[in-house]
Amino acid sequence: MNTQELFFKLLSFKSITPKDDGAFDFIKAYLDDFEVMEVNVEQTKNLFLYKRFGEGAHLCFAGHIDVVPPGESWESDPFTPMLKEGVVYARGAQDMKSGVCAFLKACKEAKNFNGTLSLLLTSDEEGDAKHGTIEVLRVLQKQNFLPGFAIVAEPTCEKVFGDAIKVGRRGSINGVIEVFGKQGHAAYPEKSINPIHVISPHLAKLCGHFLDEGDEAFAPSQMVITDIRSGMEVSNVTPGYLKLMFNVRNSTKTKVEDIENYVKSVLNGLDYKLHLSQSSKPFLTCKDSLVVKTLSQSIFQVSQTTPKLSTAGGTSDARFFGEFGVATVEFGVVNDTIHAPNECCPIKEVESLVKVFKDVIRALGKLDLQEVKEPKVRGLCAEQNPVLA
Repeated sequence: MNTQELFFKLLSFKSITPKDDGAFDFIKAYLDDFEVMEVNVEQTKNLFLYKRFGEGAHLCFAGHIDVVPPGESWESDPFTPMLKEGVVYARGAQDMKSGVCAFLKACKEAKNFNGTLSLLLTSDEEGDAKHGTIEVLRVLQKQNFLPGFAIVAEPTCEKVFGDAIKVGRRGSINGVIEVFGKQGHAAYPEKSINPIHVISPHLAKLCGHFLDEGDEAFAPSQMVITDIRSGMEVSNVTPGYLKLMFNVRNSTKTKVEDIENYVKSVLNGLDYKLHLSQSSKPFLTCKDSLVVKTLSQSIFQVSQTTPKLSTAGGTSDARFFGEFGVATVEFGVVNDTIHAPNECCPIKEVESLVKVFKDVIRALGKLDLQEVKEPKVRGLCAEQNPVLA
């Protein structure tokens, strides 16, 4: 089965979150010489495949088989891949069955790797991601089988194949501020406590506030107000309650406690409650990490392009590897049609991605684990990985 045939097969599965639609059974049969571990939680299916070639490093390729619903305005059936002028059209073509196809093909053809190759796949990345990759990593940690290195094959390139890899991700902290007042008649403001008036003088200190100055890897962590609501949509009643929502995409320099302390300093004296929740944690793999340098070299070998190291964008399952201290990078095809109607990907990009992953396997397959001195992953729980300790 060549790359195009494999790609078309994966795209034909109607694997809308959290369903795999039979894709995992196909993948197990395709990599029939790999050991199989299945970690299924509620409706989420997770598949971990591995093969021990030797005693060297453990390299894991990771991704998701699930896709978002196709929506409207498609020019062809979103689950019947169509090749037109070298471009493949189907839901998941970029996000991220291109990446899954590439590392399946590369691992299938791997020969003399001095270590362990593994693949971690979930059916719940596009959803809540509560029972996906994180659950498999917890199992691997208990078995002392966490990988030393991971490559998540999300689409990362910006304009041309090879121009960007992700070496980290910002975290995401959601906040809700409730301000309490006293409802009253608009004609008698002195008899009420209007929470809109109470918080208004302080909004300028909250809106767009930078909680840190950023650094060479991350933009500053900024408070972004996403919603304010109060009142009953009438003009003669002053409200007694206001709710304000915000989000902070935080670097490794800002934690939940920092936000809590800042809000407390701004709203000191007000009758309010603050609720904070961290939906994802930030991480950064050092640019001197072996997996970063090896992947960069392999990309240049295949595309003659030197990739920039980026932390931009939203979240991905790479954040979970970062939590466990695994040196993790993301690399895949160009990202310009994900989640859109007529999502598409040039077949040449998928073929190039296979070549990159095969070259990474070749290069890391020569690794002597005793000689590895990896810099720690910046973020939380980096000490959990014995390779990086």
